[in-house]
Amino acid sequence: MTQDLTRSTRKLRIGLIANRGHQDAPDSALVQLLRGAKAALQILQPEMIIVGRTLDAIISHGLLECCPVHERFPYGREGGLMKLVSRVVDNDPARTVDAVIYLIDPVDPSSIFPEALALKRQCVIHGKPFLSTLAAAREWLDLEAYALQAPVDTSLDSSLDSSFAFASEGIALIAHDAMKNRMLALAEKHFALLDQFAHRYATGTTGGLLNQLAQKIKGQEAGKHWVQPFLSGPLGGDAQIAELVLDKQIRRILFLEDPHVARQHEADIQLLERAARTVTAYATVISDADGSDRWLSLLTQRAAHPRS
Repeated sequence: MTQDLTRSTRKLRIGLIANRGHQDAPDSALVQLLRGAKAALQILQPEMIIVGRTLDAIISHGLLECCPVHERFPYGREGGLMKLVSRVVDNDPARTVDAVIYLIDPVDPSSIFPEALALKRQCVIHGKPFLSTLAAAREWLDLEAYALQAPVDTSLDSSLDSSFAFASEGIALIAHDAMKNRMLALAEKHFALLDQFAHRYATGTTGGLLNQLAQKIKGQEAGKHWVQPFLSGPLGGDAQIAELVLDKQIRRILFLEDPHVARQHEADIQLLERAARTVTAYATVISDADGSDRWLSLLTQRAAHPRS
């Protein structure tokens, strides 16, 4: 989910944009994010790169204090999102962004514009978090702030504690062919964490491979059904998992994507992402393979130190 953010010379730089449906209302996702993550933002003190209308909304809600250090980008129609893609791929440490929060309204057609799709793809390629739901953004900020604070610090919001009670949670583990070995390595390293979840789900071959891994670790019988496998993605497995996301039986989806190959079932992948965005305050999709190790490590640590 994140890179190894040990930058001693500068603060985090985060790109921020929200679709119109997530900006205007007093209880919009943008407002919930900034108010809910206020303590985390005070700890992190990031520099925010904010696309025009989103910054206007922040000002109108009186929440600019949550983003005291920021750079204004143009409106989306004037190229703001395109410029943000460029900052994702920029190697200059004075310009690049470390993560993108893009609160996507699943019924907003602008979320499938080329620049929006390119933003996510380049984040995956360059190993940077692309956080498209309220839940994903809240959790990421909480974990990064946690990483900077001693576990005994109670200044962060405790309202997220219930989401770290993994014994009542479900997680989906999905990997494209080129990423299956990476998924197995992550699952083996973080097996103790993943084993805490009440339910684990996977598509096709990935599910079978994970059950083989569990049998090696837990024994033939105990590991046989460690993961519930669904159909492969091209045959509808993504849609099966999407239904459980919509029913709030799966909160987290670790989807290791290969962005370098043509994907005939791209519509199925987008369906799963859209399901998560439909329940934006609940579901999280992680597609950043490079940062997944850090994400899983921080989940382990955070769950061991509830704040309530």
